[in-house]
Amino acid sequence: MKKILMVLTSHDKLGNTGEKTGFWLEEFAAPYYAFKDADFEVTLASPKGGQPPLDPKSDDAAAQTEATHRFKTDEPAKAALAKTVKLANLKAEDFDAIFFAGGHGPLWDLSDDKTSIALIESFWTARKPVSAVCHAPGVLRHAMIDGAPLVKGRKVTGFSNTEEAAVKLTDVVPFLVEDELKRLGGLYEKGPDWSSFTQTDGKLITGQNPASSVAVANAVIGMLGAEA
Repeated sequence: MKKILMVLTSHDKLGNTGEKTGFWLEEFAAPYYAFKDADFEVTLASPKGGQPPLDPKSDDAAAQTEATHRFKTDEPAKAALAKTVKLANLKAEDFDAIFFAGGHGPLWDLSDDKTSIALIESFWTARKPVSAVCHAPGVLRHAMIDGAPLVKGRKVTGFSNTEEAAVKLTDVVPFLVEDELKRLGGLYEKGPDWSSFTQTDGKLITGQNPASSVAVANAVIGMLGAEA
């Protein structure tokens, strides 16, 4: 059985707005069920452990999908989410791949989290898939391989500047995912706003937005299946 480490944010404050943020429900639920339905063993983790904060906007009626509805009635899944493992207690050698769920939260904690950065570098060095969707590709910003940014010279995507502008948070977030990936030398590309778009470069798999969640998970599943 393949083992996947799914990482969520522990950060719940949306800058200085007084509003809440966290992980985006669809970006957790859709990949979670893709992995579970593929008979993967899923371990949920976060910097602080325990219940990760849910971005309240991702719980709005307009943001619901088949996967989020499934989660709402899945008591074992809700129990697992409430008991995420602390990142510091995990090692890359115990898993086959790592996946980072998005939401704005990761821009504040996971992007600078030394444990997360070390895990990313360990997975990459071990030639295991590293994947992230929407804002979560921002967690790659400090990962270094052979003295250079992991994303340098590699095809990558993530939440676009135009999508950030559409949700009116350009001046709230600590950095723009698109700009940061480009600054680091990533070969950033994007599709139309809010449509599914992914990039795969070697073992690096990234998705642009919530609509890309399943595609990223399926790419990881396909990559690990090809190794079987």
